[in-house]
Amino acid sequence: MEAKIRSLRDQIDVLNLEILEQLSRRAEIAEAIGELQTQTGSSHYDPVRESEMLEALVAANKGPFSDATVKSLFKQIFQASMQLEQEQDKKTYLTSKSQERSATIVEVGGVRIGTGESPVLIAGPCAIESAEQVSMTAQKVATSGVKLFRGGAFKPRTDPYSFQGHGEEGLKMGRAAADEHGLAFVAEIMDAKDLPAFEQYADVLQIGARNMQNFTLLKAVGQSRKPVLLKRGLSATIQEWVMAAEYLLYEGNPNVILCERGIRTFETTTRNTLDVSAVALAKQETHLPVVVDVTHSGGRRDLLVPLTKAALAIGADGIMIEVHPNPAVALSDQKQQLDFDAFDAYLDATGYHKKLSPERHEVYGF
Repeated sequence: MEAKIRSLRDQIDVLNLEILEQLSRRAEIAEAIGELQTQTGSSHYDPVRESEMLEALVAANKGPFSDATVKSLFKQIFQASMQLEQEQDKKTYLTSKSQERSATIVEVGGVRIGTGESPVLIAGPCAIESAEQVSMTAQKVATSGVKLFRGGAFKPRTDPYSFQGHGEEGLKMGRAAADEHGLAFVAEIMDAKDLPAFEQYADVLQIGARNMQNFTLLKAVGQSRKPVLLKRGLSATIQEWVMAAEYLLYEGNPNVILCERGIRTFETTTRNTLDVSAVALAKQETHLPVVVDVTHSGGRRDLLVPLTKAALAIGADGIMIEVHPNPAVALSDQKQQLDFDAFDAYLDATGYHKKLSPERHEVYGF
């Protein structure tokens, strides 16, 4: 009896290997089909084709498995093949680590973003309101040791009657303030037609949350060689965010920085909800540096320190924060910008001051 059982088990072992060989062969063919479908832009999933295959298998079924069991087994095989095709697609994306295993480091004004060592800080006002305001703020962040200065010249606003920014004049004011205090200038571009002005005045082109899927803008900015800071859309999935970055890389711009700025959820206590998992996944799935805009993530000054600590703990390469000489009279986002004293307190509370040598104007880091 034992000999008979052993003989039957030996037969199963042989059949297992034969089944594995056939499954591998099937997977190779499925991959080849998936590659052709990707090239033609057609969908990998064809429900009609799947139904036809299952019907043919059921018709050929002679037992001992029931038709339902046969369907269940082959649906698992179909699903495994689909996942394989999806992984194959992912390998072709320029944003994928499988395409570029070493981390991308974007250098701006001598600051290296994405080294995995010292997180950078990007600070400045929400909007450039006047030459005096932007110069005062630039001086403050520069003397604090920050090298990257943000400021909005073109402001996308929900209310059409609210302050929309000074446009190109705002860019000129931001450039002048940055030059005066030895800073690199980060500004948001909203329209592809403004690209020549931004290439003249800005060091980093920011694509805001509302324009993350403005594909005309993505294509135009992708053809620039200026570094791009790409914010995640208000309700964008991580995949949509990464695919927006793919547009930039596809057009030839390798200097892309992802920015998580919080997403819209059902929560009303905060302006947005900081998705720390998105930071971890973006670092895990792509080779691009990732920064977090803590100002827009919560929309509350009292959350800036804990949100910063959370972002850096999860692996962010830097933080973006808004600073204003007098937020109470700011023309936008009064409730979330820090005044100069509060900015000093923020730097102390987050630990940035501990690594600072103001005399040498080093970049903040941990």
